[in-house]
Amino acid sequence: MATFGEYLRTERNKKGLNQSDFGQGIGIIMTDISKIENGRKKFPFANLAKLAEFINTDIEKIKNLFVADILVEEAHKYECSDIVFSLAEEQSKYIKNKNVKQGEIIF
Repeated sequence: MATFGEYLRTERNKKGLNQSDFGQGIGIIMTDISKIENGRKKFPFANLAKLAEFINTDIEKIKNLFVADILVEEAHKYECSDIVFSLAEEQSKYIKNKNVKQGEIIF
């Protein structure tokens, strides 16, 4: 698996585009594309839908890759072990279950 920036570079190369042309297709300047691909800048969340459409990929896949990149960066910043990811998954399930309204429970 690659970082979001590496994923972006791969998709750009699949289209056979330089950074400038790729950036124009998703509304980001070439220098920012370079920084994103090299991990020096974050991809703007507001452009995710445009990116998904431009590379003909499901927006959920793009969002998941984007957020996973953020989670991993935060875990490494705080020097967490990989256990943090299974704990986060458990917490996510707990919160989803906690927020289910009684009227929505199907037996």
